[in-house]
Amino acid sequence: MGATGYGYYRTVIFFSMFIGYSLYYLNRKTFSFVMPSVMEEIELDKDDLGLIASSQTMAYAISKFISGVLSDQISARWLFSIGLFVVGVINVAFSWSSTVAMFSVLWFINGLGQGLGWPPCGKVLRKWSEPSQFGTWWAVLSCSMNLAGCLGPLLATVLLQYYDWRAILAMSGTFCAAFSFICLVFVKNEPKDVGLPSIEAAVKKGGKGVVNSESTLREFLLSPYLWVLSLGYLVVFGVKTAATDWGQLFLIQEKGQTALMSSSYMSALEMGGLVGSLAAGLLSDRAVAKKGLSAHGNPRHGLLLSMMAGTFVSMYLFRVTITTKDPEEAPIWAQVLHPISVLIGLSEKEIWILSLGAMFGFSCYGPIALFGVIANESAPSNYCGTSHAIVALMANVGAFLAGLPFSTIAKHHSWDMAFWVAEVACGLMTVSFFFLRNMQTKMGRIPEKID
Repeated sequence: MGATGYGYYRTVIFFSMFIGYSLYYLNRKTFSFVMPSVMEEIELDKDDLGLIASSQTMAYAISKFISGVLSDQISARWLFSIGLFVVGVINVAFSWSSTVAMFSVLWFINGLGQGLGWPPCGKVLRKWSEPSQFGTWWAVLSCSMNLAGCLGPLLATVLLQYYDWRAILAMSGTFCAAFSFICLVFVKNEPKDVGLPSIEAAVKKGGKGVVNSESTLREFLLSPYLWVLSLGYLVVFGVKTAATDWGQLFLIQEKGQTALMSSSYMSALEMGGLVGSLAAGLLSDRAVAKKGLSAHGNPRHGLLLSMMAGTFVSMYLFRVTITTKDPEEAPIWAQVLHPISVLIGLSEKEIWILSLGAMFGFSCYGPIALFGVIANESAPSNYCGTSHAIVALMANVGAFLAGLPFSTIAKHHSWDMAFWVAEVACGLMTVSFFFLRNMQTKMGRIPEKID
């Protein structure tokens, strides 16, 4: 029964969470997908739209932190299913509403429900995954957001030809709420719930020796590595947010690029990000399988450092090599790209910009996936949800700093100066992680034997 039992439950649980989190994300973005149709029926200006969107974003940040802490105290299966049900019901209620005030209140509650989604996923994945597979499962599950983000707008466009926006939100919400009961039945918190030994016990018995004893909250919170990870995540996520929020304006206003070229850059960035997340999970798992987890250093650090360095390099090249005027003598990268330019019909500069976008996306989304994985697996087993909640909260602080403070630097100086500041912060954090690569990475109390 052993391997067969684990394999069956892992497959059923993973697919349930994958579909469930796709529905979470789809019902997070439904208003955005049908926004033009809503505005045809109800008069909404930009401030109204901003209020509705911001109400959800603020609630989501708060709820995700609370959910991470709660996932260590109550059933992750119930937390995930309740959030999915709430999100579905709120989408149905949204379809019955017609005022900005009610839209904002409902979307705030939607954000609270949304925050209950990912932390339980991380908790369940850790309980059901071997350390050498955890990063891969995490990365693949993250793709549920990309799937929903790609299919959602297309599905909404097709359905709007036959139904109004209210019917689409009601259908989406109903399906989401109904699927929450399926998740409640098929998702299991840990192997012990179905009579199987825990993964940690199985791995220990197999001789690979990963033991992670429980710790007190004080021991966990006083772990220096928790705050090193948090600071690193803050910087990387802040740099990513700055690039995705302001990269288009930078290209248009200071680099003289067209709106089409700047939006193409963003598409290339997201595509690179998808590949980077998957690569980070797969490659770092290989390192864990080869070296195992120990109290000092983490096998994933080598890849993390490489990708953070890639983020710095791609941001530097993005800021320095793209110019408003073509130089008299073609730079090396233009000479290298010339044959490709002739072949596909784009200029060397356009290919270079798209390449930099893909390189930046690959390099920065990889660490974003790895920070979550490392925070979860390095924490004591009784605080892995709280660990991810803390580093994710710090990432949101980075996202906040990439907003008004970043744009203020650009306003008083230039976009070039603002991106230089982000570039320097990323470079300094990469160097810091290099020197701290062999520090104690196991948070809380160190087990008697880990190697």
